[in-house]
Order: sequence, then structure tokens, then C-alpha cells
Amino acid sequence: MNEELIEELTKSYWMEIETTISYIAASTNLVGVQAEPIKQSLAADVLEEIQHAQILAKRIHIIGGVIPGSMSFSAGQLTMQPTEESTDVVSVIKGVIDTEVAAINQYKKIITLCEDDPVTEDICVTLLADEEEHLRSFQGYLYEFENR
Repeated sequence: MNEELIEELTKSYWMEIETTISYIAASTNLVGVQAEPIKQSLAADVLEEIQHAQILAKRIHIIGGVIPGSMSFSAGQLTMQPTEESTDVVSVIKGVIDTEVAAINQYKKIITLCEDDPVTEDICVTLLADEEEHLRSFQGYLYEFENR
């Protein structure tokens, strides 16, 4: 059992869970015509983030780890916290970008630990590709909003 790998996978698991929480909040709290495409994108991403967490949980279990319960959760996505202005689409977009960059960096870190575990490496490469796609979409949204 690779304790460091399990620890990092568990960190990614929690990041996916927290992202789900943040995306539900943002997709619900945002208002306004300009917010609609962002709300729809985030709402759709919620299901994918939950699936990521489930995939990670299954892998952690398979390689000998224990999936922690809710009392082990510690939030860290500061830039995804709701603002008082429910039309502040740009701050949500920037928060999503921060979240996706953190996930990308985390998956890259895990991939470097998978020297003797090609299955976990393959899973993390797939999840990395999903996060890179999300990042690119939100970079596009940011470009559109900042260049109006």
C-alpha cells in the first residue's frame, strides 16, 4: 500500500467534493442574463465532479485506503465563496479557474507518484484531461467577459 499515493488521492477526492459544493452554490446564486451560460455550465459540471469523486473513492478503496467521512472534510476554495453581489459573474469565473488549476496541479502531482501503479495513473490522466477541458472553457468565458 502506498500511503503517500492514498493521501494525495484522498486530497483530490475532497477537492472534487468541495468543487461540487461550490459549483452548486454558484450555479444557484448567480442571477442575470449574463449569468445563464455560466450557471448552466456549472450545473452540468456538478455531475462530472461527483463522478470524479466516486472514481477516486473506488480507487482509494481498491488500493487499500479508507474513504473518510464528512468529519474529515476541510474546505479550502476561498475564491469560490459566494460574494454579496449575485451578478458578479467574473468573480465566479475566476474562482472556477483557480479551482481547475488546483485540480490540474494535484492530478499532475499524483501522476508522478504512480510509477508502479499504471491503473491509478490512467485514472488520473483521464481526470486531468477533464479538468483541463473545464479550465479552457472558463478561460474562454473570462476572455469574453473581460473584452466586452
